[in-house]
Amino acid sequence: MTRGGWALLPLLALLLGAAEIRPTSEYLSPEIRAAQEDPSRHPGWLWVEEGEALWRRGEPSCATCHGNIAGMAGVAARYPMVAADGTLLDLEGRIERCRTQHQGEPAFGRESDALLALTAAVALQSRGMPVAVATDGPAASFLEEGRRFYETRQGQLNLSCGQCHDDNAGRRLRGDVISNGLGTGYPAYRLEWNTMGSLHRRLRACSLGVRAEQLPLGSREYLALELFLASRANGLPVEAPGLRR
Repeated sequence: MTRGGWALLPLLALLLGAAEIRPTSEYLSPEIRAAQEDPSRHPGWLWVEEGEALWRRGEPSCATCHGNIAGMAGVAARYPMVAADGTLLDLEGRIERCRTQHQGEPAFGRESDALLALTAAVALQSRGMPVAVATDGPAASFLEEGRRFYETRQGQLNLSCGQCHDDNAGRRLRGDVISNGLGTGYPAYRLEWNTMGSLHRRLRACSLGVRAEQLPLGSREYLALELFLASRANGLPVEAPGLRR
């Protein structure tokens, strides 16, 4: 190979790395992957069933405006998205906004069982559908914020998200396989939590892992990062509700 050819290798590796982003299910063990696809073995289905009941509960209920929950097919694949007022909302944020503004009820609260249940039930309707988040227009500035967060070294360990989820994807860390860090399976039931949890709970755990500041659930920084992660997953299938180790 010529000297010029060797000089192109870092760029080629970067391009190949971008093409190597794979669905998170491909990084799961065969046992976890099989359980994720089997409602009878997936503990998260308890939250799905509660979420389906919540969909029909109240006056007005979610069903009053939206009809059968099956009509939510494709919705989760488009979040996070920028609302008409310029606010970046993830699916949980949209549900909370509907609850307070259209149902006249108090917010469930981030990480509450009720919000996780309703989010899981809605997300299930998009399972297997390709992620399709908008990254242009009003979303562009949030996307850039999320990119900067992803690429910035943080915490006492001085690590960026990409150093784990790009440079070391497929390798093992504490008995688990490092994935590309996509949010397509959330909300997810994590065995280490013994409960359902949101992507933002997982992001806080990552912040703790590198000994960085844990930001509040629903913070602008985590929402922007969630959008960037979703942009990396564009075209890949929604897996929520996921099952994770």
